[in-house]
Order: sequence, then structure tokens, then C-alpha cells
Amino acid sequence: MKMLLLPYVILQVFHAVQGYPNGAPTGACEDMLPRHVGVLPQPSPAPYSLLTNSRTFEAGKPITVTIKGPDYRGVLLEARTDGSTNALGSWSLPPPDTKFLQCTGNPQGAVTHANTNVKGNSTVYNWVPPSITSPVYFVATIAQQRTVYWINVRSATLTRGTTAGLGLATDASTTMAEQKSFLLFATCFLVLQLLG
Repeated sequence: MKMLLLPYVILQVFHAVQGYPNGAPTGACEDMLPRHVGVLPQPSPAPYSLLTNSRTFEAGKPITVTIKGPDYRGVLLEARTDGSTNALGSWSLPPPDTKFLQCTGNPQGAVTHANTNVKGNSTVYNWVPPSITSPVYFVATIAQQRTVYWINVRSATLTRGTTAGLGLATDASTTMAEQKSFLLFATCFLVLQLLG
């Protein structure tokens, strides 16, 4: 019986040593720790930055997130608000070699690696904001390899955009166009008066 259990035990130890080559476990959703047995996060500043295509967001309008820095193999990426570890919004169309991870009951609440293939600056993630008013930021754990990873890599904070602000800009443009039309009309009238 002991001989039958030996291969099973060896396989379990091997799996624990390897980490999670097929994506982060759901247990990592809150603390962003990848559960690599015997390996701690890097204490140095991360060589990565999370860049977005906008500083504001509106419900339902996708935001693009890119991880800039050296190539990487593992990732866990979420959107959050200050003071909460809940994954917000939903990710759409995970890029190649990545997949969704269900976090806090949200089936598309996070994106993680699907394998250990290299990912890089050209890997683009798309996030769809929910209807909230709180500022949002993106947070990631990024692994260059199983034993070299950084946690809590954060983006700049995004604030909610408003359609009222766009309306004011449109109204201002309309008012300016009306003023230009009036000035053109007044100039033509004065020229005709001088010539006539």
C-alpha cells in the first residue's frame, strides 16, 4: 500500500513546487499572492507599470490596460476602489495566453495567465466599467518567472467621467459658433456700409 501512495505524494509535491502555470488560484483574488510555495515577492520596486488609455471612465465604455516593462509569464489583474479588495467590472476578450478568473463572485472579475508563454508590452487587456461613482485603479501581480514576481503593481487612479461635462463643452462650442457667425455678419454689414 505504501508503494502505491509514493507516486501520488511525489506528484503532489511536484505540483506545489511548480506553482500555478495555468493561472492564479481564486484564493489569490483578495491578497494578490500567487501561492508559489517557498517563494516571496520581490522587495525591490517593480520594473512594470500599468498604463490606461484614459484617466476617466464611464459605465459600459471599455478601458484599455497595458503592462509596460520586461516580458512576463504570469499575471493577475483586477480593477478596484480604495478600501476594497473586491474585483470590479468585467474584463472582455482576454488576450492570447490569458483567461478570466472568477473573483468575489464575478466570473470575469480578473484576468490571469492561461500558461507560462511569454507576454509583453503588446498584450492589451480590456476592462468594462460598472455603474459606480468611486474612483478606480488597476492592480496586478506580475511574474517574470515562478521565483521572481511583484505584487501590488498599481495604475494611476481613474475618476468617473460625466456626460454633463461633455454637454457643457458642446454648449460652449455652439455658443462660440453663434458668436463667430454674428461677428462675420457684423463685419460684412460694416463693410457694406463703408462701401455703400
